Amino acid sequence: MKICKIIPLLLLFAFGSTNIYAETLIDYSEALKLYKTHHYTKVFPVILREAKEGNKEAQYLLAYMYENGYGIQKDTTKALHWYKEASSTFKYIAKQDANSPIDEEEEALQYVYEKFDLSNPYVKKEVSKLTDKKFGILPYKTNYLLPLSYSSKKYPGYEKNTEIEFQISMLKNLTYNLFGFNEIISVAYTQKSFWQAYSKSAPFRETNYEPEIFITFPTSHYIDTQSHIKAFQFGFNHQSNGQGKYKSRSWNRLIFSTLWQWKNLFLKARLWYRIPESKKSEAFYNGKDPDAKGDDNPDIEKYLGYGDVNFKYLYKENQFGLKIRNNLRTSQNKGSIAFTLSRPVNNFDTVYWYIKYFNGYDESLIDYNRDISKIGFGISLYRGLF
Repeated sequence: MKICKIIPLLLLFAFGSTNIYAETLIDYSEALKLYKTHHYTKVFPVILREAKEGNKEAQYLLAYMYENGYGIQKDTTKALHWYKEASSTFKYIAKQDANSPIDEEEEALQYVYEKFDLSNPYVKKEVSKLTDKKFGILPYKTNYLLPLSYSSKKYPGYEKNTEIEFQISMLKNLTYNLFGFNEIISVAYTQKSFWQAYSKSAPFRETNYEPEIFITFPTSHYIDTQSHIKAFQFGFNHQSNGQGKYKSRSWNRLIFSTLWQWKNLFLKARLWYRIPESKKSEAFYNGKDPDAKGDDNPDIEKYLGYGDVNFKYLYKENQFGLKIRNNLRTSQNKGSIAFTLSRPVNNFDTVYWYIKYFNGYDESLIDYNRDISKIGFGISLYRGLF
């Protein structure tokens, strides 16, 4: 009699437990949302169930959880097993960062590479590089577009004072701590163009190309606290305009820079040494040999000097910039000053309203020896601190 009473209770408990489990076990779509927000323990039963039923996506996610110990005990053997099960047809290839959920762009990239077999860890690593957006290209100098850039003087051979000016600048860090000083070796490329878009034929008036390679040494704690110097930089810089004959401009420099910070104020001071070039033939200067080889601009230091100083100041969300250059000569003193102002566009973090004012020499290489005043209005997509 007692046994007869116990059996119904056991059945009730069993069915009741199943119902409770069914209520607490979330569906797969909800589990994916929780997975992206790192609730690994809660989603593990659902991911496991789906993986056993042949869901390739779940198999990969489960392997990733086993590989890193997210929500479960780390188990590389099980991770390898589920990676093999998920390979060939699985669309979520990129190894996910535990601190950043997959966004739509990443998901789209992952679909593109869905046919890769990732059972080999080296293959998996290389394919991941194609989709994890860690190629490492960073902004360098200010990237800007000025649809309205007005000069006080017309440019020789061009009909408009107003033109479009824009700059693209990128940096890639190559190595870190190669020599044991916590140094970073970097390459960078900057391109600045001046487009007479409001003229009839809309030609590009001038484009300056500036590749460089440099090494950055962070200062010691003592130097930082005593002088506010954050780092030293030393590098090679080439600048040219890609034109020929009498419009060709170019020079090569070795540049030493010092980077300071005082709370909201940042300063970068540069000194440079121009690498000498051979002088062109007298026929070139007499207008008879436009293809002569040699120095395109032997007097450029008379106008640009041997260095410059760049200030940046942050006032709340506004950034004020000031760049000063001078040849430091008592007679025939020449130089330039550039002022910039930027402010975020609405709620965008990396888009800014941008105003630029320039007065002096070297607005561009073709005009290194012409005194120009110019103001431009537009936007910038990045603003550096130095």
